Amino acid sequence: MTAHERYERLARQVQADARVPALSVAIHRADRPLWTFTVGADVDAASQLRIGSVTKTFTAVLVMQCRDEGLLDLDDPISRHLPVKAHGDLTVGRMLSHLSGLQREPFGDVWDTMQAPDVDTLLDQLDRAERVLPAGQRFHYSNLAIALLGHLAGRLRGGTWEEVLRERILDPLGLDDTAVTPSRPVVGYQVDAWSDYAHPEPPDDFGAVGPAAQLWSTAADLAKWAAFLADPKAVDQSSAVLAAETVEEMRAPRAVTEDVLWARGLGLGLILQPQPGAERIVHVGHDGAMPGFLAGAYGRVGGTGTPGAFGAAALGSSGTAGEVIDLAHQLLAAAVESDPADITPWSPAPAPPQRYRSVLGRWWGEGFEYVFSWHNGALHARSVDQPANRPPAVFAPVDGQPDVFRTVSGRETGELLRLTRAEDGTVERLHWATYRFTRGQETFDRYRF
Repeated sequence: MTAHERYERLARQVQADARVPALSVAIHRADRPLWTFTVGADVDAASQLRIGSVTKTFTAVLVMQCRDEGLLDLDDPISRHLPVKAHGDLTVGRMLSHLSGLQREPFGDVWDTMQAPDVDTLLDQLDRAERVLPAGQRFHYSNLAIALLGHLAGRLRGGTWEEVLRERILDPLGLDDTAVTPSRPVVGYQVDAWSDYAHPEPPDDFGAVGPAAQLWSTAADLAKWAAFLADPKAVDQSSAVLAAETVEEMRAPRAVTEDVLWARGLGLGLILQPQPGAERIVHVGHDGAMPGFLAGAYGRVGGTGTPGAFGAAALGSSGTAGEVIDLAHQLLAAAVESDPADITPWSPAPAPPQRYRSVLGRWWGEGFEYVFSWHNGALHARSVDQPANRPPAVFAPVDGQPDVFRTVSGRETGELLRLTRAEDGTVERLHWATYRFTRGQETFDRYRF
């Protein structure tokens, strides 16, 4: 069975077992052509399905764009940027990570009436919405919080959320089939639990709640978007949408979504799904659900065989087929197993700078041994006991201080590494995060073994 045949079989199995009227899937990766597949009635690769809360990832990126350009800070209270009648002390960062404690939906029975408020009404009724938990206490999912942030981003740009989304994300990345209003929509259904009848759901407009759940898309567009969240440098080489460092910041865990199992996390608007096994592998993206639709879009970060710009999406026209969401994860795993990334040959590189050659080799700190080395034009460090699949600490020189480095990733990120030289110019001692490192093992009172 070829890799493509395996992916197709996975999709067909989900469509049949979960009784999904229409299913569309895609795998995006830098080293292979885009793979798409559809199964079911009235669906092809260009068909658009609702993606529900996957929309939140787009809104999160809009907010981070504003942060990077100095229009807001994540610690800002929302009242600094949006006229709110209540809850103005809630910070942008907590709202983005579902740590605000704000109730899940806008005031009123939105899911009963299927009538969403417009922006003015949403803001006017905010004093009637509850804060169901103290801010910062624990994860509590809130469509209301993300909707408010979407309108905040639009206001800061002088437009609507929809206008800013098109201008700042969809057009630059060529996501032409992702839209608030679809041109080739698929009908969504709720499939009866006790028969094979599928009842069509109305394609409601969720108005001011749109930044949390409104978008329609294709599997191809969403797989590319998921690949961007996993590997922005490959998908957005010019950083037209967002700097890779900011996307990495969004992927840093801020909360656990299940306080008993601790099996899933949330960053800045992104779901983080660790994968089982010895290697550190995380699927980053979001699930989505709207009446008649379920979707999952995730990119893969880390792991042997993971290609660049690697994302998968699964979109289904059933509101009850939870297997659709899991299918995105299955496709990522199957692709790595059946068709792993090609192995890049090692090749020699220029010698390390003369100034830093005496740093390289083995050092001892806190009674443990470390190896400092030079790779890809940068100084690295790792414990000798550190598993090979764990990333090393990576350092960058501090401007104007040739013997001072900043840890830019890995262990002790953000901390300084200082070099102390002997009279002959060789490095004889290091201080990393203020801890002393020497060529031989020493106790804290300088006793040498």
